[in-house]
Amino acid sequence: MMMTTTMTATTAMTTTDPQPPGATPPPRRRGLSVRARITASVALLVTLALAGAGLIVYVVELSRVEAATTREMEQELDEFSRLRTEGIDPETRAPYDVEGLLRTFLSSNVPDDDELLVAWVDGRARAHFPEDPLITTARFSEAVADVVVDGGTTYLDTADGEVRITSQPVRQDNAQGTTEGALLVVSYLDEDRAELRSTMRTYTIVAALLALLVTVVAAWQSGRLLAPLTRLRQATGAVNATDLSARLPESGNDDISALTRNFNDMLARLEQAFSDQRQFLDDAGHELRTPLTIIGGHLELLDESDPAEVEQTRRLALDEVDRMSRLVGDLILLAKHDRPDFLTLEEVDVDTLTEDILAKASALADRDWHLDAATPGTWRLDPQRVTQAMLQLCDNAAGHTAPGDRIAVGSATVDGTLRLWVRDTGPGVPAEDRDRIFERFARGAETGSGDRPGLGLGLAIVSAIATAHGGTVGVEDATPSGARFTITLPARTEGEAWPAS
Repeated sequence: MMMTTTMTATTAMTTTDPQPPGATPPPRRRGLSVRARITASVALLVTLALAGAGLIVYVVELSRVEAATTREMEQELDEFSRLRTEGIDPETRAPYDVEGLLRTFLSSNVPDDDELLVAWVDGRARAHFPEDPLITTARFSEAVADVVVDGGTTYLDTADGEVRITSQPVRQDNAQGTTEGALLVVSYLDEDRAELRSTMRTYTIVAALLALLVTVVAAWQSGRLLAPLTRLRQATGAVNATDLSARLPESGNDDISALTRNFNDMLARLEQAFSDQRQFLDDAGHELRTPLTIIGGHLELLDESDPAEVEQTRRLALDEVDRMSRLVGDLILLAKHDRPDFLTLEEVDVDTLTEDILAKASALADRDWHLDAATPGTWRLDPQRVTQAMLQLCDNAAGHTAPGDRIAVGSATVDGTLRLWVRDTGPGVPAEDRDRIFERFARGAETGSGDRPGLGLGLAIVSAIATAHGGTVGVEDATPSGARFTITLPARTEGEAWPAS
């Protein structure tokens, strides 16, 4: 009664308090989630890439604008040089004087929208086209004071932006003295730069919208890709020693799907391991209780003054201890059948193995032992485990037959599988019992003079050995009478993984 109460309290504690007493609570998550970090990384990379591309485009285009401005100015200066070299005043039929040369050039050339042509003679502007108040300012005169004499280029900051001034000096000696002048090509750089800046503003807006779009898509896609991991985390949080049945839905064929499948396989193995452990504890507790009760009851009632009763009780206790020892050994074997080291595989001659099994089985009981067939060739299996299973079937057949009855052992390869069987002439197995008898502690109906009690684990051990090899075990009616137990093993190559039971 006390044991029942304790177990009930333990169960209640497990149900109401998922956190065992004294256990360290799981650490709380800190910082950004993986999804947020992925989204932020993608957003940062895209922003840097777009900003870098925009900066490169701006530098290249700015250089192109500067080069285009230089070419336009050089074109004006080249035309002026040709006019100075080849030009003839149509009125005097002589080369142009300095001022006439400059005025003729201004009247025959139309500057670009951002250009201004100035005829500079004897320290001041004599003509310019188009009209521009900049020419009359003192700052302009100061800026061009050097270049009108020596030539070259200078820059001037104005209210309309930076201005580039390029000079082509010209001088003429005559009877009146020396006349000095220069052609000034003035270019407003900010007009072309303003167009480039407008283009870059448009690019910035488009790039920002594109970065935002990529960020949104990255957040959605990362959430979609990480959803299996989220379910994996939730599943691991839901798994405990009493419930390992949780599984994740599998879809796709990527790395995360492979992780999901591996996790489900791990849960299945853990569930099987816990199930085997619980089965072992339940079976051991259930089956050992009876012999312990028998031994304890006889020891309590033992009359120590009666030697005959002492001897009888000793024999009974030893017999029960032997039965418990066999029971524990069988239960341990069943608990180990799905471990990787349960089998030791090697290439085995099947005909030799079959004959060895028959030779060993003939010592089990006084029966008519017979070899049905022995297939030639080799097969990859664990000879000791297969021999153990076949001898268990032989012992089972001997327990259900009488002295002199025939028991046959055989092997054959059929459709790429190896079949090993034990055939007897006993009463057979009823159709309704043929699946149940391979379960633990299951016993068929006892019929026939050869029946003997067992632990109910022998055929379960045979099934475990066959399953560990990736095979099966079954029973059918034998001809002309009796039962035929057959172990079917599939072909396996060296290094090939064996299926988990």
